[in-house]
Amino acid sequence: MLAPGRAHNGNVHRPREKSMKPGLRNLLVTIALAILAAGGGAWLSARYVISRNGAGPSLHDMVHRDLDLTAEQSRRLDVIEQAYAAERQALEAEVRTANRELADAIRDGHRDSPRVEAAVDHLHHAMGGLQKATIAHVFDMRAVLTPEQARAFDAEVFAALTQEGR
Repeated sequence: MLAPGRAHNGNVHRPREKSMKPGLRNLLVTIALAILAAGGGAWLSARYVISRNGAGPSLHDMVHRDLDLTAEQSRRLDVIEQAYAAERQALEAEVRTANRELADAIRDGHRDSPRVEAAVDHLHHAMGGLQKATIAHVFDMRAVLTPEQARAFDAEVFAALTQEGR
């Protein structure tokens, strides 16, 4: 009688390893790369958005310097800006938290892990929240302006978003 795992010729019999089908493997690699690319892009975008807050003259500076505001407009804009500053600070903290989660997940996990996917989703959600709040703030500010001031304001917003003239 043969020992378990031994063939008739005395060699050790090893069960054939199951290999992953090339199509499935390629699909999984593509998904993993897409997740990494999305996460990396989101991380870089968030870093850019946060770093831009201190770059160059702000929209606030332009409005107060160039639009010849009335005292009432200045007062109303100051209230809007104070509220947005507090909201933006909290949202930027959320983006930083999500960035940290993504960095930790990438460092500790695998490309296609649920933890990486969750961190990417959290980062996208946090960045979206910041962007939506910023856009709402722009429209809140615009509502205080006269039509002529709004045209100059819109031109500045357009230039900032498209980075034209910068």
